[in-house]
Amino acid sequence: MNDAIDRDLPRDVADALCDAEETLAVAESCTGGLIGAAITAVPGASDYFDSGLTTYAYDAKRRHLGVSREALDEHGAVSEPVARQMARGIRDVTDVTWGVSTTGIAGPTGGTAANPVGTVYIGVSYAGPWGSEESYATISRYVFDGDRAAVRARTVDQALVDLLAEIDSR
Repeated sequence: MNDAIDRDLPRDVADALCDAEETLAVAESCTGGLIGAAITAVPGASDYFDSGLTTYAYDAKRRHLGVSREALDEHGAVSEPVARQMARGIRDVTDVTWGVSTTGIAGPTGGTAANPVGTVYIGVSYAGPWGSEESYATISRYVFDGDRAAVRARTVDQALVDLLAEIDSR
């Protein structure tokens, strides 16, 4: 696991998910599996962690998560619509309570005026009980400073913070 990733956050996520008897799956692009690695570094993660997919390419996002070609064409992979579809997709294809997604530009190249290097979208989706109409997804945009490793580490930490905030708000 990246040494810059907060070691307490995965434990806090573990406690929150276990206390709520809820489950998690992650869809990662720019973090390349680091969230899954952080979560599974905690003993007993199989009690609440279902799976993680690294869907780096457009086709992987479409094939495994159901991200639409239109969203990718119109907005690009680093966008709110794609992060939302990724978070909902991982939640639904794995049939878990919570889905988390990350998509961004870790650098050092690939940035644009609209999305500079360090731009990241993090999605958190919740599966409410059937018929409750409580299911939802939230998306947040961040711009992190630092080199590739720093952007990725900050994205992992922020994704776990965002997930905890949503769990705690329920």
